Amino acid sequence: MSCARVVLGPGPLVLLLALGLASLGAACDPQEPARPPPPPPVAYEDPPRPPVAEIVADAAAPKPVETTYPAPKPTIVPLASTGDAALDAKLREGDAAYAKDDFAGAQKIYLDAAKAFPKRAAPIVGHVRCDVAKLTPSLDYAAAKGNTKVRTALQTLERMAKMEPEYAPAHAEVGRTQLLLGDAPLAIEPLRKAARLLPAEPEVRSALGVALLASGKGEEAVAELAKAVELDPGSAPRHGNLGTVLFMRGRVEDAVKEYEAEARIDPNDARARSDLGTALLAKNDFVGAMRELEKAVALDPSRATFRSNLGYALQLQGKRDQAVASYREAIRLDDKLASAWINLATALAKDPKTRAEARAALEKARALDPQDPRVVANLEELDALEKSEKAGKTEKKK
Repeated sequence: MSCARVVLGPGPLVLLLALGLASLGAACDPQEPARPPPPPPVAYEDPPRPPVAEIVADAAAPKPVETTYPAPKPTIVPLASTGDAALDAKLREGDAAYAKDDFAGAQKIYLDAAKAFPKRAAPIVGHVRCDVAKLTPSLDYAAAKGNTKVRTALQTLERMAKMEPEYAPAHAEVGRTQLLLGDAPLAIEPLRKAARLLPAEPEVRSALGVALLASGKGEEAVAELAKAVELDPGSAPRHGNLGTVLFMRGRVEDAVKEYEAEARIDPNDARARSDLGTALLAKNDFVGAMRELEKAVALDPSRATFRSNLGYALQLQGKRDQAVASYREAIRLDDKLASAWINLATALAKDPKTRAEARAALEKARALDPQDPRVVANLEELDALEKSEKAGKTEKKK
């Protein structure tokens, strides 16, 4: 999947918004969803950059919408659905430890259950999903790609799913593990089975939505992620997931509503603020975008992508010097962030005096990812711009 980063784990699946543009526009975060680019940056002003908290006055913030959300539901697929009261009681203990990331404790409980109920799949499913969690320090989509131990764990989960074909959690964990291995198309069938058997389980719907999205089935993904929100309206990450997919599908207004819900549920989530700000920017709501992007930076000042996104918003308003300062700070925080180098280049390319530095910035981005189409497009446009200006000077001399 190229347009979003997927995080899997004991908690809800989270799609982290990643935006970007080709050509001498600018880029928000390091990826590229299919959407029309915003208008190019206009003539700039360059007053000294005020402190973060002063860029947008508090008075500009809209009054919060009075909405009450229920408490979020547990964020794991519960294993205690075997129909055996004694076994389910033991599985609930293991699930509680697993939800707290106490994988060693959870495995001990699941192992005890496996000894007491040797002919049931559920305890083995629990034990193996703990193995998978421990084997995959990063729980991003495809984070375990090529990991032979996780592949072996998947085979065990698949055997358990065949052993008890009506036990939904086994199918769910097969699908989730395939997502970690980067096999999104293969994850769809087991997750569909899990959703059929556990239709009211939001985590299964979320996982299925991610698998569909990663397989290029965007509209089906929207339906599943919307169902996850319906089942668990108090979960901020589920609103964020849906908002991201809606944004990627070009449904900006709907995306903004989901991001606003996410930010209301968890107002101190910097990522939610950044995603909302970026979506507002796509609506040309510069005041709202700046307010949210500034909040993201204030909440997590060490996150380079938030600085780069803020610079993009400043650049679109013609505040070139402030944008350049924000891009440079992003690069200082993370010199491997290609989008920040690209953004810096787009700002510097506007002035002939800084075009050499713009080209150097693009070369830095190309060194980080030689296949990034944005770098190629920007370099080609910069070449054309310089060629055109050179031709114009030659014509004037004549």
